[in-house]
Amino acid sequence: MGSRDSAATAPVPLGLAPSFGFGDRTGLATPGHVAALRQAGGGIQPIFAQQSIREMARTRRTPQGVMDDACSGAREAGYTGPAGADADHLKTPEDVEQTAAAGFVFFTLDPSDDVDPRADDYAREELQTRVVAIRDEVPWLDRYVGRSTPLPTGTVVSFDEETCLRAAVKYGRALNRAVALGAHIGRMMGGRPYEVELSVDETPQPTTLAEHWIIAEQCREQGLTLISLAPRYVGDFEKGVDFKGDLRQFERSLADHAAIAERLGPYKLSLHSGSDKLSIYPAFARLTSGRFHVKTAGTSYLEALRVACRHAPALFRTIVEFARSRYDADRATYHVSATLDGTPAPADVPDDRDLERLYLELWSETPPGRGFTAPGRQILHCTFGSVLNHPEYGPALRSLLEAHPATYEEILAEHFSRHLDALRAGL
Repeated sequence: MGSRDSAATAPVPLGLAPSFGFGDRTGLATPGHVAALRQAGGGIQPIFAQQSIREMARTRRTPQGVMDDACSGAREAGYTGPAGADADHLKTPEDVEQTAAAGFVFFTLDPSDDVDPRADDYAREELQTRVVAIRDEVPWLDRYVGRSTPLPTGTVVSFDEETCLRAAVKYGRALNRAVALGAHIGRMMGGRPYEVELSVDETPQPTTLAEHWIIAEQCREQGLTLISLAPRYVGDFEKGVDFKGDLRQFERSLADHAAIAERLGPYKLSLHSGSDKLSIYPAFARLTSGRFHVKTAGTSYLEALRVACRHAPALFRTIVEFARSRYDADRATYHVSATLDGTPAPADVPDDRDLERLYLELWSETPPGRGFTAPGRQILHCTFGSVLNHPEYGPALRSLLEAHPATYEEILAEHFSRHLDALRAGL
């Protein structure tokens, strides 16, 4: 600890060790992330530099800027242990080239533009028509039809004809895109060590076991080695709130997915939209046998707003009001359920601490036994780009964080140590 050598914080692949990604949309959160690691103890490896291309565009940052902020923040906090760097949600060769040049070593492939999200709902005739259109692109299809594979959990993965046809239509082209991007990463890295994660979680319906099996096996056979895979799990994984769904059903399904990851890898299972999913963390760590990656993005920004509430309540009120005006437009690319009428406007909440509670702390179980929601947090989460790019509010928030680094560090350490403690409880 304490070394200022830049090599001390150069990112490295983390392998199958349990890992946690700390997203940072301001470039100022890494000291708080380091503090959380120290407070929670060891056992989980960090990824400090993590940002999706979409987030970079919304925050007007570059891959090199994200990398520099994370590495300098870790050095300033005295961190000298291993840390990864996640180039998140890459969709194009250009995305790969920019992030590889900046020193990222963990590449999350997002072929969602080629996923057919309606595949689960096509009538038989429509399904057959779409299969004909992609036949030449899915040469593996026929060899799966009729297979069945037992898992150690007692579940049997069945590859009936309809399941295989829907998997081909849903993921066939996306799988080809992922394999091509993976090959491009190899060329760009030129022999340097790196890791690849595949994200197939942005679909309306959960990833079936047969779909998981086909995706993982085809990646392996086509030369794309995965360090982790992010399927679409059962239940709802909304931004900024806890898991919403049947915890027992989630655990049963997760055990099956973990068995596939062990059989066809081993590789880690990744949990995207991992922020604040405290209720499922112990089971996620336990059922994956510690082979997991949890990814958070917007929660550090939300905690930055808590700094504003504590030190500049008038600014916080203004940001909340502005966020409410932007929410209906900005929520379009997010899976959220909050509505503006679910949380009162700032003018109707005279007490500053009540406003903080309503927009950053209110967690209500809706309906009972089915998970937690916090409408205010979702409103603020979805509007981060509008706030940070506002000519007045963005600079004002940044100046405030720079003026009160100890407060931000303390808030982040408390917030993320709860995440890490819950995960370590399952190890």
